[in-house]
Amino acid sequence: MAEVQLKNVSKTYDKKTKVIDNVNLTIADKEFLVLVGSSGCGKSTVLRMIAGLETISSGEIVIDGKVVNELHPKDRDIAFVFQNYALYPHMSVYDNIAFPLRMRKFDKKTIDEKVKNAAEILNLTELLKRKPKQLSGGQRQRVALGRAIVRNPKVFLMDEPLSNLDAKLRVQMRSEIKKLHEKLQTTFIYVTHDQTEALTMGDRIAIIDKGVIQQVDEPDSIYQNPQNTFVAGFLGSPPMNFIPVEIVDGAVRINDDFIYLCENARNKLSGYEKVIFGIRPEKMSVPNHYFDLKVKVDLWENPGSEKIAYFYLNGNKCCAKFSAETPVTDEITLKISFNDILYFDANSTKRI
Repeated sequence: MAEVQLKNVSKTYDKKTKVIDNVNLTIADKEFLVLVGSSGCGKSTVLRMIAGLETISSGEIVIDGKVVNELHPKDRDIAFVFQNYALYPHMSVYDNIAFPLRMRKFDKKTIDEKVKNAAEILNLTELLKRKPKQLSGGQRQRVALGRAIVRNPKVFLMDEPLSNLDAKLRVQMRSEIKKLHEKLQTTFIYVTHDQTEALTMGDRIAIIDKGVIQQVDEPDSIYQNPQNTFVAGFLGSPPMNFIPVEIVDGAVRINDDFIYLCENARNKLSGYEKVIFGIRPEKMSVPNHYFDLKVKVDLWENPGSEKIAYFYLNGNKCCAKFSAETPVTDEITLKISFNDILYFDANSTKRI
């Protein structure tokens, strides 16, 4: 169990390509923090720097109060769970789990106790004699977790551990990993590009883009109060709608309609000429609304439990969620409340 701190951590390749830019982040003892971002954003690099698999160019990494910049990975008291499981194909499940303990010269009795305890936690007891090729993807991932558990590390690092599993199995493994965290009461740092994993698993989420931490907060707080358009557009399925507008005499034009801002909106946007309206698809048809907006539907989708209509607002493709019973028509009327609109500066893209 340990707190992990990243203090002004940067990573530069070839002395000019900065992939991680001055990251400051504290992960509390026993916290489950999810690092999330699109492919190539730097999230796995951050994880590998904490593990010691990547050197840092500047800054400090502190684990349990100790600066670990110069420590070898094996001396950092962490366990790393990889995306591809990294199991030894010629070894049994038992031997795969036992491997890190044998490398550290534990006696046979201790190894046996630890392996069987981990197997019981992960429902692997009946599979201990099998080889990895005889296991399903989910079972292999549990073996990889078991190998990490037996070490009893201060920190678990997980790099997209569920990305190779099918959708149904990912849902099952998400809940298993959360239960594992609750049982072990250890610090977890989990990397993913999947926003559903981030929203459902993390005590807190750190969203990273182009090597820069954009926002760190609890899942619901980030979803409801994103600090910029990147965060707002990254979380949510379908993502938030963005509508660029110009404010003229207290009104904005959306397609062919002029919408007069309510008093609160006028006060909040005082001094701004160009802003971006952000609104979630599920907030495009609310009972207590300020204004109606008729739009031509470009496409309907029917995932089963709801219907999603796609259309254009000021040149931007947008969408709205409706109940499954909603009739499919060429034109719909959106019912929008200013209370559900988030405002972003069109120049900086930061929340107003």
